[in-house]
Amino acid sequence: MKKIIFFLLVTFMLTACGEECYNAPLPIVFEFVDDNGENLITNGKLNPFSIQDENQVGVQVTKTDDDRIVLQNVGLLNGTKNYTFYSPVRTFNFSIESSEFKGGCDGYQINKLTFTGIAIDVKDENGYYKIILK
Repeated sequence: MKKIIFFLLVTFMLTACGEECYNAPLPIVFEFVDDNGENLITNGKLNPFSIQDENQVGVQVTKTDDDRIVLQNVGLLNGTKNYTFYSPVRTFNFSIESSEFKGGCDGYQINKLTFTGIAIDVKDENGYYKIILK
């Protein structure tokens, strides 16, 4: 009987290590506009476009109802990853620096987003990045 109680106690301790939770990084959302503020996805000038990471792997994106794009599965690492955006209007590079989430849950947080390229301007619009392609 003592062995059964000991076995159950050890099993309980190994499986009851607290609630498991995961914090996904906040989404990265881009809106592409021209100098006049016209959305380049809405007017069709940006299509076709693609994003590739530093290993030439395509990044999946989701288009929103207001013609912004949400980058999928980025920022899921402890470090910096480089990306290239390709379109008929402009090609530019950006990098995402992320780190492990410091808290009670597992996950990652995006610390820094850096854009490089000729003739682009980026504005952080509280929840999305407005990228002005000149």
